[in-house]
Amino acid sequence: MTQSQTGREPIWKFRDLDLKTSEFNTAFVHFYRAEIQRSNVWRQRLDATTNWAIITAGAAISFSLSASDHHHGVIIINLFLIALFLFIEARRDRYYELWAYRARLMECNYFAAMLVPPHEPSPQWAERLADSLRHPQFPISLWEALGRRFRRNYSWIFLTLIASWILKNITQPTAVTTWEEFIARGAIGPLSGEIVIGVVALFMSLLFGVGLLTIPLRHSAGEVFDRSRLDQIINPRISGGD
Repeated sequence: MTQSQTGREPIWKFRDLDLKTSEFNTAFVHFYRAEIQRSNVWRQRLDATTNWAIITAGAAISFSLSASDHHHGVIIINLFLIALFLFIEARRDRYYELWAYRARLMECNYFAAMLVPPHEPSPQWAERLADSLRHPQFPISLWEALGRRFRRNYSWIFLTLIASWILKNITQPTAVTTWEEFIARGAIGPLSGEIVIGVVALFMSLLFGVGLLTIPLRHSAGEVFDRSRLDQIINPRISGGD
């Protein structure tokens, strides 16, 4: 920042252009509004994917339990369909985090700093924002996004599907009386009950394993963290992060 020829109006130097403070602020506010709009759009896309998962899970459960001759395999197929929705939502979450990261940089270092004189934004925040614009990179990994979306929403959907599948095999067409009978009812076509139950158990174990092992991954700028954690996310070079 320098002073203009009049000695009164500060200007923003950029190559051969001299932008006044008011011009820079106007451009910056429009940029901030654009990033908020982007984050809102991708936030809505996250909710849309969750809605798809809930609707398809509800439809599969209703169909399977509505009549004794409806096959339980519908629920098994739905498990893998919901897993596909989980992957799509995790990918969308990474895009959401990119826009949220930029918005948090501006909120913490531009707007918040203006409210608490003297104006003391964190060092290098503008460089980090410019680097994100020139070389966009996802702030979080796919594993973190998968684990977080699973813990927040999809774990309950999967548990409901598994509980409904067990209820279906226990109660329809008649109540089972032995463990062997329950295993036999788990068969799907040429696949025996042991294979089907084993695949379902392995599948669920992998999902919950991802959900548990990714708990320490917390690089999300769109989350609500304590002050020290937020500083590490927004300014990792200052706080000693990666």
